[in-house]
Amino acid sequence: MNSASDSATNAAAAGIFGGMMLFIIVIVCALTIFFVWLFWRVFTKTGMNGALGLLCLVPSIGPLVCLLILAFSRWPIEDALLAHGGGLLSPPEPPAGSAPPPGTSVMPT
Repeated sequence: MNSASDSATNAAAAGIFGGMMLFIIVIVCALTIFFVWLFWRVFTKTGMNGALGLLCLVPSIGPLVCLLILAFSRWPIEDALLAHGGGLLSPPEPPAGSAPPPGTSVMPT
């Protein structure tokens, strides 16, 4: 009788373990697909080939490689800044005679 209850306990434990493993596999697959989609969009918006997002499929170092590519590559906004004069885009000048910006002194100098 004892071996029958041990067998039932082992079967229940195996079923629980199998269910947990299936759940973990589904979550990992969903996260992987999400990261590939996310990096695909970012690479596309930076003017690069979106297929670079597939690097996320490389186990453990894929997302790191994607981040390194994004961090150290030339972005289109940098080219636009260089074409604009090489500096940061400055805000427009306020019209003459307008009120001073908040937080500045209203006392004449």
